[in-house]
Amino acid sequence: MSYSDVERLKIKRMLGELKRKRGRGTELISLYIPAGRPIADVMSVLREEYSTATNIKDRTTRHHVLDALTAVMQRLKLFRTTPPNGLVIFAGYVSEDETPGNEKMEVHVIEPPEKLNVWLYRCDSRFWTEILEKMIEVHEVYGLMVVDRSEAAFALLKGPTLQIVKEITSGIPGKHRAGGQSARRFERIRTQLVHEFYKRVGEHANKIFLEVENLRGIVVGGPGPAKNEFLKGDYLHYTLKEKVLGVFDIGYSGEEGIYELAERAKEVIRDVQYVKEREAYNQFLYHISRDTGLALYGEEEVRRALAMGAVDTLLISEGYTKKKVKGICPSCHKKVTLEIREPDIPKCPFCGAPIKVEEEKLVLEELVEEAKQYSTKIVLFSTNSDVGKSFLKIFGGIAAILRYKI
Repeated sequence: MSYSDVERLKIKRMLGELKRKRGRGTELISLYIPAGRPIADVMSVLREEYSTATNIKDRTTRHHVLDALTAVMQRLKLFRTTPPNGLVIFAGYVSEDETPGNEKMEVHVIEPPEKLNVWLYRCDSRFWTEILEKMIEVHEVYGLMVVDRSEAAFALLKGPTLQIVKEITSGIPGKHRAGGQSARRFERIRTQLVHEFYKRVGEHANKIFLEVENLRGIVVGGPGPAKNEFLKGDYLHYTLKEKVLGVFDIGYSGEEGIYELAERAKEVIRDVQYVKEREAYNQFLYHISRDTGLALYGEEEVRRALAMGAVDTLLISEGYTKKKVKGICPSCHKKVTLEIREPDIPKCPFCGAPIKVEEEKLVLEELVEEAKQYSTKIVLFSTNSDVGKSFLKIFGGIAAILRYKI
């Protein structure tokens, strides 16, 4: 099953909620079923666990564990076979507060975004979400290096985040020699210092990049010939040399050079979220600054443009937390439909009591579903990147680039 950015975001948010939930005791069940495992085998294991749980001494804990196991088995009966990527089920009585008897049964069924190879059955006071959290992380990482004879900088590009890892300086003197030294002697000393500096650059690069899992490639840049001298020499580990995707001439060194390199190398690393965000944001700002009539922002304006099929690219932030909630007020018993922002608690507009939520959906999901009907491109902005933070703060986290003026 292939998961889009939005689907991954939904799982990420669900896992965030599940991590905060707690049970009264060790009575919350986490079940990870690997791809290919027969449902009948899983049911057999759960029946054994059920038999064991009947011996729990504490009456309330026994009741809660048995109910949770029953709920899990009922959900499994809906599946003839295990889904291609496996299956994850979380079930149990979740404590809303410390008040005894105020627990509520919850069951969450998730098809993982990647093939699950792990079997796990765990009964604990919390849900075990770590395996799924690892799955939804961005796996592909790129290394960036900027080298000249005076300094070097190293960075990692992972999803929407560009992290400067290390900067070093060479201490090599300029080409003007100290008084009394012959030109040849000075140049020999300088050449040796350059060689020693390149060795240090290689040691840092090897230490940083060889430890990175899923390193997809490295791009190297610099304002002069030093980058090529470095790569020609025996300074970089051979496995890293094989991962060099491109060498770029840039105007700066150090940290400033890293950001320029990320921009220059975008054709090589085009599939990285960092590049997608920046390209979409720059295009949006171009239309806004020149008042072309092909860019707008705000939920109402974007909805209207989507309904007309006029949106070429939908820009939306994962920090846009507005959602539609449907439920019943337990106090006045009226059905309620609300729009709220996380983490606000939905309250009845008639009596002010917290409502019992029966259905909720992110506005983000609604907009994405409508966008797909018109083959609209979608760019989801992270709240961790500089561009993503700026987009959310300045434009509210929702905007569109249009196909034509409206």
